[in-house]
Amino acid sequence: MKKILFLCTGNSCRSQMAEGWGKKLLAGKADVFSAGTKPGTLDPRAVKVMAEAGVDISGHRSKHADELKGEAFDLVVTVCDNARETCPVWFGRSEKLHRSFEDPPHLAKEAKREEEALAHYRRVRDEIRDFVAGLMKGEK
Repeated sequence: MKKILFLCTGNSCRSQMAEGWGKKLLAGKADVFSAGTKPGTLDPRAVKVMAEAGVDISGHRSKHADELKGEAFDLVVTVCDNARETCPVWFGRSEKLHRSFEDPPHLAKEAKREEEALAHYRRVRDEIRDFVAGLMKGEK
């Protein structure tokens, strides 16, 4: 099985969503992890919209990439531009892939209602789902 790491800055939203989707969609094909270059706390709205889609990430926690030092990953996916810029060099020979997704907490700041804020999270959640679903197409 492949080992995949989704890396973001805060490991609070986008990389957590990617890890959740990876564990659901790539089960039996990949061991999936997430981490951040400057971890914060798990975003409650991310937990909520993932639960709506049938993926429970409520038990996740934000982790610093250094916690995974020494792990050998087949693929490291950065899901925000800042993480790509600061991606730790210790990932060595891992294949690296970058796919930037908009930041739902940033987008939600301008929302006047909670439902409007959640719409940003749902859109990005679905974009991440589609990306993760296509990661190992053609591999058995």
